Amino acid sequence: MYAIIDIETTGGQPAQDRITEIAIFIHDGHQIVDQYNTLINPQRPIPFFISQLTGITDEMVQDAPKFYEVAKEIVEFTEGKVFVAHNVRFDYSFIKKEFADLGYTFQRKTLCTVRLSRSLLPGLPSYSLGKLCKSIDIELKQRHRAIGDAEATAVLFDRLLKLNRPVVDGNQNMAADNTTQVLKEEIKTSLLPPAIRKEQVDALPMVPGVYYFHNEAGEVIYVGKSINIKKRIIQHFNIDYKSRKSLDFKNSIAEITYEVMGNELVALLFESAEIKRMKPHYNRQQRRSVFNTGIYVYEDGNGYKRLSFGSVNKADNVSLTPIIALSNQFKAKGFLYHKVAKYNLCQKLCDLYKTNGACFDYQVHQCKGACVGQESPAVYNKRVEAAIESFTFEHNNFAIVGKGREPGEKSVVVVEHGTYLGFGFVDETFSAQSLDDFKGAIRRYNDNKDIQQIIRGHMRGKHKDRIIVFD
Repeated sequence: MYAIIDIETTGGQPAQDRITEIAIFIHDGHQIVDQYNTLINPQRPIPFFISQLTGITDEMVQDAPKFYEVAKEIVEFTEGKVFVAHNVRFDYSFIKKEFADLGYTFQRKTLCTVRLSRSLLPGLPSYSLGKLCKSIDIELKQRHRAIGDAEATAVLFDRLLKLNRPVVDGNQNMAADNTTQVLKEEIKTSLLPPAIRKEQVDALPMVPGVYYFHNEAGEVIYVGKSINIKKRIIQHFNIDYKSRKSLDFKNSIAEITYEVMGNELVALLFESAEIKRMKPHYNRQQRRSVFNTGIYVYEDGNGYKRLSFGSVNKADNVSLTPIIALSNQFKAKGFLYHKVAKYNLCQKLCDLYKTNGACFDYQVHQCKGACVGQESPAVYNKRVEAAIESFTFEHNNFAIVGKGREPGEKSVVVVEHGTYLGFGFVDETFSAQSLDDFKGAIRRYNDNKDIQQIIRGHMRGKHKDRIIVFD
């Protein structure tokens, strides 16, 4: 038995929006045998643009039952049935959330008619409900109303069942068995994006690496990494729908490719580089690729170590090489303010308070007086060094040797003068006597704040890599 469902809502996010209408058509595998629909009072205003789309207004739902008043009927109508919908994760996630708010766990097997349609009606220009119905001559009445969309989905489902019931060698029972098998497979894979086949997911490796989601045009729309590619991708697809954007993301995935990396560190480094190179639409973190502001350190004439910020080409009495690069001066100032607060540094000696006298913090008794010579350079500089250690490497020149992509191979990550140079893979018999030997074995990549955080975090955590220091 199948419960074919459609809902209308106040918006696209289950966490904050509510259901305004629900329609359910019961199909016994042969025909529609029952139906149910009702408006629902969402107990909040319906946005104007939603009313424009659905035709459902605040006045229409004012006297409608609240969800908890129809919850029992929804449970009874769907009990023991497969939950069927067009883009099933949308409707299923909203109904699950409404029940969760009532303290009830709503759980049903699901079946997506988008996936089923792609499987049984390949090659159509679009699988959105409206265009799909038009392609196969299904009348769609009351578009964007639950009753109209659910009825059209029920007719579509019925057509798909009968389309997949050819008589096999004159045996109707074999035809029915064939239909049952197709439905079982689609129920198992209902959480996958519509264009992704189960065979594609089954073939994914369970090893560390970087994976790419492509859209139908072949464009990379998301880059991710994991110590287990297959497991992580399945987690992507199993996550409950959170917003319209997350549903659009999932439905856009048409192909999956990957690069095996051997271990988590090089997977993280390669993921970051690929995100900056490709700037995929659905990656938000690590997309920035320009780091034109540096944090510098130098010692002034009185022996105080001073922190400063400016262009990466800055050369006024400071080192030409920044100890860390950030995306802009606003980020750099915020970074230094954080270090001043955490390590009790002087604002004036960190280029944050321009004055010939004491800094502002000294005036409010938060600075220990390095700005006016009351704190000795030796004492103050220890805190500056602690601050620098929090965002730099313990050693200036080193290589990290880790697990490779296959037996007999090792990965190599190289840092020189505190700057990340890149990574590569070498044979287990590779013998290096100097940092230059390691440098010859790597592919060069850009250094930046994100990369340095990745390496520092890895080195401070538990790992089995070999660290070779050349200081």
